[in-house]
Amino acid sequence: MPRKNRFKFPKASGDLIGAHLSTKGGLHTAFERGTAINATAAAIFAKNSNQWKGKELTVEDVARFRKSRNVEPLLTHASYLINLATTNEEFHRRSIEAMIDELDRAERLGIHAVVLHPGAHLGAGADAGIDQIARSLDRIHAALPQHRVATLLETAAGQGSCLGCTFEELGRIIKLVDDKQRVGICIDTCHVFAAGYEIRTGDGYERMIEEAERHVGVENVGAFHLNDSKKGLGSRVDRHEHIGEGQIGLEAFRLLLNDPRFAAIPKILETPKTIETESDRKNINTLRSLIEREEVSVASAG
Repeated sequence: MPRKNRFKFPKASGDLIGAHLSTKGGLHTAFERGTAINATAAAIFAKNSNQWKGKELTVEDVARFRKSRNVEPLLTHASYLINLATTNEEFHRRSIEAMIDELDRAERLGIHAVVLHPGAHLGAGADAGIDQIARSLDRIHAALPQHRVATLLETAAGQGSCLGCTFEELGRIIKLVDDKQRVGICIDTCHVFAAGYEIRTGDGYERMIEEAERHVGVENVGAFHLNDSKKGLGSRVDRHEHIGEGQIGLEAFRLLLNDPRFAAIPKILETPKTIETESDRKNINTLRSLIEREEVSVASAG
């Protein structure tokens, strides 16, 4: 019997479907964009995703962000440069410093979790990479002993030496981390499909969830990234597509959106923004059309 999910937002309003939002013009501007697409959950970058150091987050920035905030739950996504499994000592040092900064920013902003790509071992081997990621997270947690922000390790598509393309690998990382309460996972539909998980059928979807439960625990699933895939099953190529327009199709999303185990878990789009705002709105509407509503029968007066 799965344990209660510790990342649930039972008091949040709506279906917890949203998108990764731009913060151009300041972090607080993301909420205007969220309102424009009728998001009930969202994700942002708390700093530039392709730079080691971000712009200083001032007291005024934090206050304006908190005052403008109109969506819960809200996640941040860590910089793409961070690689806790790297064999390069300088990059490893910078990765740890950058992740400390990411978690500290999230804590100051009142955000509960940061999504992180686990990392690539760059030829050192999966065992060495997994151990280094866990030990790196221990160092990061030790630097922020009072922080409660969680790190959600994102499922990988299986490209190159990237780790986390199986739930077994993610589970091994979490088991090695000292403070397991500060670590969970984020399941990306495009990535698991590209990694070889057949999620387009009811049986295939259940097998994926069963594997997640066996190695990670369903209670440790903190978020979903909802993306269709340009490439086929097991391609190990990470290319996102609009919902229902890729190789995954609609059934996998219908299965997930109607799974009561994840009703109170945020589900975030990272689909192409072909037309800013309109693309997100269209994809969100497609997702919401898949949610099965309970029909209320009214007995006719006799």
